[in-house]
Amino acid sequence: MDQKTPAALLELATKSLLSNEPAAIHALEELPRDTFVQFLTAAFLGGHKKVLKAMVRIWPFPCLHVGTLRVCESQYDNLEAMIDGLQILPAQISSFRYRQIDKMPVCECVLQFLDMGCIDHLEVDEIYLNEITTFLAQMTHLHRLSMSHIPFTSFMRRSFEMFLNHLVQMDTLQEISLSYCHTHRLHKLLRCLPPQLDALYLSFCRLSNRDITVLSQSPAATHLRLLSLSNVEISWELSESFQTLLASVSGTLEYLQITSCLITDSTLTAVIPALSRCSHLRVFSFASNPITMRVLTSLLQHLTNLMELKRVIYSVPVHCYEQLHDLSSLNQQKLSEVQAQLKAMLQAVKRHDMRWTTSPE
Repeated sequence: MDQKTPAALLELATKSLLSNEPAAIHALEELPRDTFVQFLTAAFLGGHKKVLKAMVRIWPFPCLHVGTLRVCESQYDNLEAMIDGLQILPAQISSFRYRQIDKMPVCECVLQFLDMGCIDHLEVDEIYLNEITTFLAQMTHLHRLSMSHIPFTSFMRRSFEMFLNHLVQMDTLQEISLSYCHTHRLHKLLRCLPPQLDALYLSFCRLSNRDITVLSQSPAATHLRLLSLSNVEISWELSESFQTLLASVSGTLEYLQITSCLITDSTLTAVIPALSRCSHLRVFSFASNPITMRVLTSLLQHLTNLMELKRVIYSVPVHCYEQLHDLSSLNQQKLSEVQAQLKAMLQAVKRHDMRWTTSPE
């Protein structure tokens, strides 16, 4: 008798069960949780629409990633069946929201089947704003909006103004993520941030003085709990407006990320006083910035007064590298000396609850 692996046996059992759709649907309640993903994929690729619809209704996980199935036009009927299984009114799912049609080509022939009120997380990549603007008004329970690589011309069209009109009215939106957003009109978007926003991610964006100033004047700034400007260049020219922004968020900010921002000694020194007033800060990350040991120790001396700050992810001082800008040239002995000095400084001020590391871990 042929020896078959558990994976091969599972594949055979899946094919056998799917050959009889009524039996497959009846067996879903007894299907082991660990086999749901493979069974869904097989049902999708095999075009078993009734099984798909039934599976989605009892999906045991909080997220259903449709995008990873790489939906093509010939499979829209399958996707329609899955979306049809999601047609549950928000009032019926008060403690649960269906998420992550993730990175799926936005197509009206598909989205028309979806109840927009059941979406709480929308992520779009390389898409024109006019392709999603018409749907935003219907997303009445949207909590997270992530947009990446939006074409530059999107910000020059009437659809941009329509998008801003919808954005400012999204009273359930709690998190916005923008990445690779390169436009001189970014300040207009930042001016329209919903006031109740909790988290704002602006990674790989080109921020000007005007952008940062507008953000600091936004009603959302006084409510933000998380601000991430990772991979955004914060030069000396931006340091004054950045200080103003920190002053605006100082009353609520708990998480600040300014990783890989090309921050130098002069810039960091200038913003230390503003940082010191962020009294609710809990996690601060400024890794991968070219600073010296002198400024690093100065920063530690100021931040130890922030009693809610428990974790700092710091930049390795430039003297620890044999060659600047070459991460492979890190001198471990010098880094160990830095770590020992920081640890001793924390012990001296009795901040045993504060942890300084060089990586997120």
